[in-house]
Amino acid sequence: MTKAKFKVASKRRRKKVLKKAKGQYGARSRLYRTAKESVQKGMYYSYRDRKQKKRRFRNLWTARINAACKGNNLSYSAFLGGLKKAKINLNRKMLADLALNDEKAFSRLTELVKNGK
Repeated sequence: MTKAKFKVASKRRRKKVLKKAKGQYGARSRLYRTAKESVQKGMYYSYRDRKQKKRRFRNLWTARINAACKGNNLSYSAFLGGLKKAKINLNRKMLADLALNDEKAFSRLTELVKNGK
């Protein structure tokens, strides 16, 4: 019989992977090899989606600002260009929040842009 040399380290490594695979369906949570593949893919997706999350939110903010601009008879590009000319530095996240929660403030901004101040 061969001598087992790395049992503690191997078991610890496998347990770590199986713990991460907890909640997966079927063999993905029980069998080490399948669980390892599943965990690796999951880690890849989480890394990728942290980047995509930012992209999706920016698209959402743009859509909200655009809708609010249309409500004030102004195009999105004209609004952002006017803000830049007026030296008003608000990011899209804040503009979208204003458009959604404080329509008066947003319409005031559109008036500033229309008047060219």
